[in-house]
Amino acid sequence: MIVEHFSVGPLGCNCTILGDQDAGEAIVVDPGGEHDKILRRLQDLGLRCTAIVHTHTHFDHAGSTREVQEATDAPAMLHEEDLFLYRDMQMQLDTFGIPLTAPEPVDIDRFLVEGDTLSVGAVEAGVLHTPGHTPGSLCLTVGGAAPLLIAGDTLFQGSVGRSDLWAGDGEQLVKSIRDKLLCLPDDTMVITGHGPVTTIGNEKRHNPFLR
Repeated sequence: MIVEHFSVGPLGCNCTILGDQDAGEAIVVDPGGEHDKILRRLQDLGLRCTAIVHTHTHFDHAGSTREVQEATDAPAMLHEEDLFLYRDMQMQLDTFGIPLTAPEPVDIDRFLVEGDTLSVGAVEAGVLHTPGHTPGSLCLTVGGAAPLLIAGDTLFQGSVGRSDLWAGDGEQLVKSIRDKLLCLPDDTMVITGHGPVTTIGNEKRHNPFLR
């Protein structure tokens, strides 16, 4: 299994490449910007993107979806409850006073729901619906000897996602984390939507928002 994450876009979203080297395939999670950087890394790793997945559709996590899809023909996926946000990224940019023109949205090929499984070669990622940051926020889990959680903006090192934007809900956010994330093994590595990685055990012990 190949797992790489790196910062893209003006707000430093963590884009993640989850791949299977033997199959030469990968999922790209949260292509928030700098599509050339994402595509170059796929090429360097010898991987073909077979799915584009969004943990949620704030502009900083979905800004390069069109460019990545046009280059790879990979299907785009998100939770249907976030479709309204994806379709109006210009409103999001305007709200923050960012003087950019939003890309035209692509057609969404698959709406993900709780319990879905995404396969890339021999690697399987489970889908958790974790609403709160946005109504359609998702996390991806990969089990095994080195368990992994791709958390988007639901959980951060020492913090949690914002809930004051476009249909966010703070109580629902904390409930999602407690009910669906903190039950994962303590050694689960968490790739957050921004900033450093953490573990489930570390957030259980030290995250002030979860006490």
